[in-house]
Amino acid sequence: MELLYFAIAFACGFSIYQLKLPPLIGFLMAGFILNLMGQQTTPLLSQLADLGVTILLFSIGLKLRVKNLVKPQVWAPATLHIVLSSAFFASLLLLLCVFNLPLFNELDWQSALLVGFAFSFSSTVFAVKVLEERGEMASLHGKIAIGILVMQDIFAVVFLAISTGKMPNIWALGLIAGLFVFRKVMFWVLSRSKHGELLPLFGFFFALVVGYHAFEFAGLKGDLGALIIGMIFAPHKKASELAKSLLNLKNVLLVGFFLNIGLNASISLNAFLIGLLLVLVLPVKVMLYYVLTNMFRLRARTSLLSAFTLSNYSEFGLIVCAVAASSGLIAPDWLAVVAIAVSITFILASPLNKRANEIYVKFEHILQKFESPKRLEEELPVNLTDTRIVIFGMGRIGTGAYETIHCSHPNSVAGIDIKPEVVNKHIKRGRRVLLADATDPDFWQRVNHSSVEMVMLAMPKHMQNIYALEQLQASGYTGQVTAIANYPDQQKELEDMGVHSTYNFYLEAGSGFAEHVKEKLF
Repeated sequence: MELLYFAIAFACGFSIYQLKLPPLIGFLMAGFILNLMGQQTTPLLSQLADLGVTILLFSIGLKLRVKNLVKPQVWAPATLHIVLSSAFFASLLLLLCVFNLPLFNELDWQSALLVGFAFSFSSTVFAVKVLEERGEMASLHGKIAIGILVMQDIFAVVFLAISTGKMPNIWALGLIAGLFVFRKVMFWVLSRSKHGELLPLFGFFFALVVGYHAFEFAGLKGDLGALIIGMIFAPHKKASELAKSLLNLKNVLLVGFFLNIGLNASISLNAFLIGLLLVLVLPVKVMLYYVLTNMFRLRARTSLLSAFTLSNYSEFGLIVCAVAASSGLIAPDWLAVVAIAVSITFILASPLNKRANEIYVKFEHILQKFESPKRLEEELPVNLTDTRIVIFGMGRIGTGAYETIHCSHPNSVAGIDIKPEVVNKHIKRGRRVLLADATDPDFWQRVNHSSVEMVMLAMPKHMQNIYALEQLQASGYTGQVTAIANYPDQQKELEDMGVHSTYNFYLEAGSGFAEHVKEKLF
């Protein structure tokens, strides 16, 4: 049966992808279609969905630093938003109680606050998928959004622990102490796991055994355990490689999660109408994200893109409502309301995020009026004076290009990267590398590229290079542009957009290696 479910999910995902929308919308549709056909979720599918969420949280932890969570621009908006958003939704629900509408007439102020709390969350699964597809996990707005989501996850875990009466037992202290004591051993094992099949198996073991089940045994939330274990490994040099090794399997398992949302929804007309009503007030929640993040010295674009990334309801809302319903605090029908609202917002948020930069450019003159006059260090202007060649993306390819050019034309090349840790590493090695987001329209308005003769797009995600190219052309740049690609169809797309030359990393790596050998031999 599960094979049939995944087959239908593929068909729906493939169809949606042809419309240039994220496949996860198709996976959600597949769940609702199966629900309408009378199908139900299975224990195996639920287990796969739970595995996917656990691996997802572990992967998020691998990319997080505790210092990012303690920044005011993360914890303050997250905390304020939970309080204000919960109060807004609870007030709305109590207001509708006055009209004696179905479902609403069963709420008191405590149950209304519970449902409001459930709707205050945004989806971690959705946000990570959107940011990964656009290659923006390392961007400032991506880090802000993920940081806020992690804070929300912590609030949810605290609620679940209190509401289920599940308290840490005597083993909790030993577990936490053991993680710090054996941290160096864990790092040594990760280093010795190298690059093959042991690496993803290592991730599975620490995410599911040391993370999920060990924390459950100690009376702590298993999902929180997976997140914490990931954060412990985040400083390790192989953390990024470990996350990549889990990527494909995580994506397959998350298909089960999206199927489960549709299969578990008890669809009725009342549930659909109430879910639709709550979708209509979603802009208030998004606006609240924008205002709160803007208060903490973030630029208008950063605040807007963070808010768009969080412009949905969350699967955690389903979990909160399920716990509340099992305790008799709310009617079980609210589960269907949340499931329908979550699904519709996923569908609406996907094209919204895809057009985020276009929307920002359109309303830029209005949004910038509300910016703080002070800027964070990550968002200061970039100076490219006396630079002839600019390389965007200082990974392996960008670094190799930088070194080659610098040998023959010193002081004429500069690198630009979105990751502060990458920029700092290059600066320590004496390279001229600047921190900036090449997909940011504001960057191209602030920068003076009149002396730049060539731009090299060497960012790892194809869509990053596409967005940067569009902004570069819109800024009036007329010099040479070259770009990397992974596949021939990506090369063709770039060339059709006006790139002068492309480099296929996979096809031309061998010829580049051969040229290197010839230089050594002859």
